[in-house]
Amino acid sequence: MKTVEDVMVKLPIVVEVPGSRSDAINIMVRNNVTGLPVVRAADGCLVGIVSRKDVFNNFQEDQLSLIMKKDIIKITPDTSIRDAAKIFVEKRIHRLPVVENGKLIGLITPTDLLDEVKNMRTSMTAEQVINTTCVTAYVNDPISYVVNAMRVSRVTSFPVLDARGALVGIITDRDMFIDQTKDIKVLKELGVDEASQSLAGYRNVLPLFYMATEKDISEELIVKDYMVKNPTTVFKKTNLSEIAKIMKQNNFGQIPVRGNKDELVAMIYDIDVLNALIG
Repeated sequence: MKTVEDVMVKLPIVVEVPGSRSDAINIMVRNNVTGLPVVRAADGCLVGIVSRKDVFNNFQEDQLSLIMKKDIIKITPDTSIRDAAKIFVEKRIHRLPVVENGKLIGLITPTDLLDEVKNMRTSMTAEQVINTTCVTAYVNDPISYVVNAMRVSRVTSFPVLDARGALVGIITDRDMFIDQTKDIKVLKELGVDEASQSLAGYRNVLPLFYMATEKDISEELIVKDYMVKNPTTVFKKTNLSEIAKIMKQNNFGQIPVRGNKDELVAMIYDIDVLNALIG
């Protein structure tokens, strides 16, 4: 079986400590990523991981050392991809730093393992691995409501239903803040430098600022104007290899799952698909 070294991202983008919240946000925005390994500037040793959620769950803090996760799971390059998949599934995490002699040499995410699932033969299906409660939005819900619902539920992707309960769309935190709603004043408040304000990566951080600060959002903005219409879906009996292929080709982290009567039954996430590697 392949090892982590075969599929990991080598020399990943990092942020250093000492450092600040703004340092992490700017690196995330510039590189359009949602999380970073944290290394000590003095010697390059891995000391933590910081994600966009960590930043906004601790928005009152500015020092990166007080925001980052310090109790992290690390793996070595000779770890099997099966063992890495098991950690992702059991811990429901999205980043595993790869270390050798105390130094960070790589990073692996569920996305890096989707190719392995896509290319394997498995009899496992969506309905066998679904593991989370499905939180939905109504097509005419105000965006202000969805922002708060995402904050409370800690789910950042909602299937959207119409008045009959039919699936008509999907909305993620990124979808709610397209270019015309970009708030330069807010980006400056976040510490995003001018060179980064024109980059698409700001959409990874702007929504969570609204969630963290409870900044007012116009009630005139509603879900149907921002959702992705007619989203890609899978049937509950769809094979995990096929789901991995769809996710990889479209850069999806989740897909709505339909039942026998074409009704929405759940959401399946990239982490759930990795069950195929565990067996």
